[in-house]
Amino acid sequence: MQDPEAATETRSPAKPSAAARGLSGFFTTVRGRIFVAFLSMSLLSGALGLYAVVAISHIGTLVNRTYDESLMSINYARATAADFAKMRTAFARRMHLRNEAETAKLNAEIADLSTTLAEDLTIAVERSQSDRAVRTAGAVQAAVSAWEEMRRTLDPSTARPERWDALDQKANAVDNQIDLLVNYTAGDGFTFRQAARFLVAREMRVNAIAAVLAIVACGLVAWLLNRRITGPLAAASAAAERIASGRLEDRIPSGGRDELGSLLRSMAVMRDNIQAMMAREVSQRRRAEALVTDALQTSREGVVVVDAAGRIALANAQAQKFFAGLGEAIEAGVSLWGNPETTESARPKPHGDCFLALARDGDIRLADGRWLRVSRSATQQGGFIAVCSDISLLKEQEDRLTATNLRLDAALDNMSQGLCLYDAQDRLMVVNRRYSEIYGLSPGAVEPGMTAVEVMNVSLQAGNHPGCDIESLLRAQREAFYGGVWHTHFQELCNGRIVAIERRKTADNGFVATYEDVTERRQAEARIAFLAHHDMLTGLPNRIALGQQIEVAMAQAGRDYGFAVFAVDLDDFRPVNETLGHGVGDELLTAVANRLTACVREIDCVARLGADEFIVIQRGIDRPEDAAVLARRIIEVVSAPYSLSSHEISVGLTIGITLAPSDGTSCEKLLKNAEVALDRGKSEARGSFRFFEPEMDARLQARRVLERDLREALARESFEVYYQPIYSLDADLICGFEALLRWDHPVRGFISPAEFIPIAEELGLIVPLGEWVLRRACEEAARWPDGLKVAVNVSAVQFTSASLVNVVREALRRTGLPGRRLELEITESVLVANPGATTAILHSLKALGVRVAMDDFGTGYSSLSYLRSFPFDKIKIDQSFVRDLCIKDGTDFIVRAVIGLGASLGMTTTAEGVETEAQLAVLRAEGCDEVQGYLFSRPVPVSEVNAVILRWNGASRAIA
Repeated sequence: MQDPEAATETRSPAKPSAAARGLSGFFTTVRGRIFVAFLSMSLLSGALGLYAVVAISHIGTLVNRTYDESLMSINYARATAADFAKMRTAFARRMHLRNEAETAKLNAEIADLSTTLAEDLTIAVERSQSDRAVRTAGAVQAAVSAWEEMRRTLDPSTARPERWDALDQKANAVDNQIDLLVNYTAGDGFTFRQAARFLVAREMRVNAIAAVLAIVACGLVAWLLNRRITGPLAAASAAAERIASGRLEDRIPSGGRDELGSLLRSMAVMRDNIQAMMAREVSQRRRAEALVTDALQTSREGVVVVDAAGRIALANAQAQKFFAGLGEAIEAGVSLWGNPETTESARPKPHGDCFLALARDGDIRLADGRWLRVSRSATQQGGFIAVCSDISLLKEQEDRLTATNLRLDAALDNMSQGLCLYDAQDRLMVVNRRYSEIYGLSPGAVEPGMTAVEVMNVSLQAGNHPGCDIESLLRAQREAFYGGVWHTHFQELCNGRIVAIERRKTADNGFVATYEDVTERRQAEARIAFLAHHDMLTGLPNRIALGQQIEVAMAQAGRDYGFAVFAVDLDDFRPVNETLGHGVGDELLTAVANRLTACVREIDCVARLGADEFIVIQRGIDRPEDAAVLARRIIEVVSAPYSLSSHEISVGLTIGITLAPSDGTSCEKLLKNAEVALDRGKSEARGSFRFFEPEMDARLQARRVLERDLREALARESFEVYYQPIYSLDADLICGFEALLRWDHPVRGFISPAEFIPIAEELGLIVPLGEWVLRRACEEAARWPDGLKVAVNVSAVQFTSASLVNVVREALRRTGLPGRRLELEITESVLVANPGATTAILHSLKALGVRVAMDDFGTGYSSLSYLRSFPFDKIKIDQSFVRDLCIKDGTDFIVRAVIGLGASLGMTTTAEGVETEAQLAVLRAEGCDEVQGYLFSRPVPVSEVNAVILRWNGASRAIA
């Protein structure tokens, strides 16, 4: 190997000085280069030392930052103190509140502050620098927990002062512990900062000294190396050049035992390692290529690599699934760009989708309906890589979202309410079509982006709020917000429409406002308010408004002038309803109301209380004659014929009059007096008027007392059942008894059934009273001889009760009385009221074996169709015919006809009220079956029934 220095000397054409040649040779030889390298290393070592000095300075900065963390620990400790102070303040406010909502809100605030305190205390502990700070933080947490526990158990209404003092002591303990924690963290920070500064200063001095020593050592080593490695280094350099040039097969000299020999041996090992590394790199590249290929083939994205010429160089399996015939295009080397003169229609059809998709970025829909999103990235060789993603599901979701938005828009536009949605800056985000319709705005007048004030200005400019400006609208809006809540705000527009405005806050601090046209609702409410005080049919004031009118009239009545209250009732109005229908009846009531209104002055009042009952208030009268004049005029006008829509009708009326304040000073008293006078007029002379007299009230009070006593007697079962015998003319024996109700009043004595039975029917007591009579009669008849029957009268009101059949069945079952021994007597009025339903009930009673008799035959309608519609067992001839039986006025022919009719129909005939032997002889001669009356016995109590049976039937037939 040629010496480099010698080679340099032979190449130099000039003859420089010896020093220049030596210096030049030194730097061009390997020895010089090594010297320069080691000298550079020394300089680098020096630079490293200086860098260490700079690094230590940075360490000092880091220490200062660490100290700042100590300050952060102090700050969080102080934040803990502030959190506890807020907790105490919130607790103090809570103690003075009684509102449950506000109390719950403060409890939530205290809980949040407790959580914040725990978090601040935790951070203070994490930033602290000593164990004593950690222990103090634990003490703070324990003190806060103790204060919290005592606060929760403290009841402000029952807590004693000692409990409040104990709570304050707990709070002071917390404050003391927090102050101690702040002091400890501050002291720890200061101590650590001083120690850190001392450490940094010492390290800076040590590193400076080490850097100087390193520079000296590096210079010494460089000088020694320059002396020791000249020859071997040349060989090593040559070997390194061969290795660098890739000639790894050349032999490397072995060298000696010194360091350069080791260097040569190491270079040999390095060469071997390079060979092994190259082999491993080739293997790794092959494995990486296999992994990349596998990733591409299994990717859900289609990947297509296109070269600069537009040919598809690579396409994974997913891409070939997306594009049919892509594999053939790769094998054929078809270019995407193709011949510039080739038209779109001339391109191969199988590759059409692929060419269109790869031609640009974006979304494309394939022929099979799928959607692809293509993203292209350029390569360094001028081609590109296209990544194709199947976005069919995303497109479907977008379509559903679009459809949902369209439905939402349709819903908003078809709402019955107007809607405006504003963001936190009061800017309009959404407005529907109904809003513009309510305010009469043209489409596009209100658009998203406008402020709430601008929207109001648009409504103002449209003329919806005459006499108002923007300030008045804003003021009205602010007035709708009180108590922390938005309340319904009503706007009346220029066209008379009323709009109800509701506002609600949204989660993003905006608000949504709804606008509803409530004009019809307001009108309906006004109509309801009107109907609450007026009659729906006639529009006249009702009972409530009438009471108010009477109170006003009473307040205005003076010493010289009073007022009169007229109770007006139509005569024979019920037949109009029953024969012509309720429609005609309502039309008649309306016409009567109009005539009554026409009869009075504007200061007077006409009211309807219900059905055909009207009330007239005549104000400003000073004598009864004034009321009489008005009463005559009302009777004359209202009684005139009515030409209704399809009928000519005439009705009469009766009037009761009371004068105020002489007859009473309260609404109830005056109305009662007028009704009493009305009842008196209807009982004495219909079609007239009567003034109230105090005696009328006395009779009314007596009736009220009788009604009360009747209720009490029914509750106590203070009635008695008397029995009048029924005598069979064929057998000349008593065949049964008729049960008759008697009431022995504790003060008035026996009261006639003709007096209290109608009252019981009016009060609705006749049903329970009749059931009691039925049960008692069956119970007592069950103890009589088997051949005797009992007859019980049934009121027409009882037939309106659906339980009549069950009551009869239960009475027979409980007493054990056979149905054939029970006879129910009804009048013709029962059949007149509801023939169909009554006939059904009678058939049900017959099914129980009960006998049915028609009582008082001949005194009512006496329709033979009733006898034909239901097979009665008995016909009872009323005592009015029997009483006049011996008088030659034709009564005997009527009795003969009834007896003959009964015989023809197979019905038993019973004559009531037989009091003389002559009457009995005539009835026996005419063929009557049974008789009853005083000739045989008066009605007797049950205790005397046995004596009556013994008298007429003998001892063998008496009750044992």
